[in-house]
Amino acid sequence: MNTRKIRIWDLPTRLFHWLLVVLVVAAYVTGQMGGSMIEWHGRAGVAITGLLAFRIVWGIVGSTYARFADFVPTPGRIGSYLRGQWNRPGHNPLGALSVFALLAIMIFQAVTGLFSNDEIAFSGPLRDLVSSATSDQLSGLHRQNYWVIIVFVALHVGAVMFYALVKKDDLVKPMITGVKEVADPAHEPARGGGTVAFIVALALTAAVLYFATGSFIEPPPPPPPAAW
Repeated sequence: MNTRKIRIWDLPTRLFHWLLVVLVVAAYVTGQMGGSMIEWHGRAGVAITGLLAFRIVWGIVGSTYARFADFVPTPGRIGSYLRGQWNRPGHNPLGALSVFALLAIMIFQAVTGLFSNDEIAFSGPLRDLVSSATSDQLSGLHRQNYWVIIVFVALHVGAVMFYALVKKDDLVKPMITGVKEVADPAHEPARGGGTVAFIVALALTAAVLYFATGSFIEPPPPPPPAAW
């Protein structure tokens, strides 16, 4: 069977994927270490927030297979996949469910982390915008969601291994190189997601990071000078 290579994943999508892997591992390690490393845990969390913001924008203005509209798992698409009739590059409908679930879980984790505290010395950058009770509640949800992330990451890795070992479909290599071999001549390479789209995504990401870092919050006034 004749095959040809086409571009599937653009560079921004690939960078997002692997940077997210690195930062999630960094957040996990620094969170487990605690102590002074909790500050680095917070920095990793803010960086993850920026990455997620970028991916959401890129899911609208990015190239073909990075756009959410291309792989929204509608009932019709899921049914087609389960009947063995799905033959398109990019995310299949079940993989798309995993992608959307992971994005939702990671967004929840990032947002709760921005308002959280460790009851000792660390406070998220937006901690001062909510009451102590709300911050404590969000901190608890942040810690509990950690286990949900572990489960979904394990399922995600397991699915990738299943495709590689059982279905003989390597999902990792295309996420590194950006290209994939296809047999159907009707499959088109990814289009769009050019320089202008990338600049727009970066600009909106910068706006999200400005808010996420609490840069707009006025610092407290300095204490009054001590009386002599």
